[in-house]
Amino acid sequence: MLSATTRTTLNRAKDRARTDRADLYAILDAGLVCHLGVLAGGSPMVIPTGYGRIGDTLYLHGSTGATSLRAGSGGQVCVTVTHLDGVVLARSAFHHSVNYRCAMVYGTARLVDDPEERLAGLRAITEQLAPGQWDVVRPPDRKEMAATAVLALSLEEASVKVRQGPPKDDEEDYDLPVWAGVLPLAVSWGVPEPDPRLTPGIPVPPHVRDRC
Repeated sequence: MLSATTRTTLNRAKDRARTDRADLYAILDAGLVCHLGVLAGGSPMVIPTGYGRIGDTLYLHGSTGATSLRAGSGGQVCVTVTHLDGVVLARSAFHHSVNYRCAMVYGTARLVDDPEERLAGLRAITEQLAPGQWDVVRPPDRKEMAATAVLALSLEEASVKVRQGPPKDDEEDYDLPVWAGVLPLAVSWGVPEPDPRLTPGIPVPPHVRDRC
């Protein structure tokens, strides 16, 4: 079960809450980009970034000079991942909404110093974006590792919120002559576009081709 803290307990639309940790994993594992919220110099900052999960730990990375990672290291952060599944068109402007799946994680981000954990975190981030890619590319060298910061965030304090289904209008509005329903939204991969400098004769690898 997910934690029930002051920050993760829903105050509104409680019926949209999900308490099974498997729902948290499913939303995180299906995403490609998260948003990292930090306080930097007393001001809020929200940065989109790649991430990866190993068990109950979320890994994020960036340049060692990035303000967001310096501010997040050792400090309280909030990470969110959202999937937009459709636009909900109601009979009244007030009841328009969206269908979505959202995960929110709170905690103290930890700067990863252990070399093996850093490499494992970077592998998880790479595999989140492109499963199978880590095993076929050149791994980061010492200079690249020195220029990269890796943060680890426990999934101990997290919440999940999901909205699905048709609009929920006021009862008296159901007779209005207005079309209402859901415009589903789906994201799909396109045809792989080779790098203009790709060596001739190198085919699209199976782990890339199979995603399309």
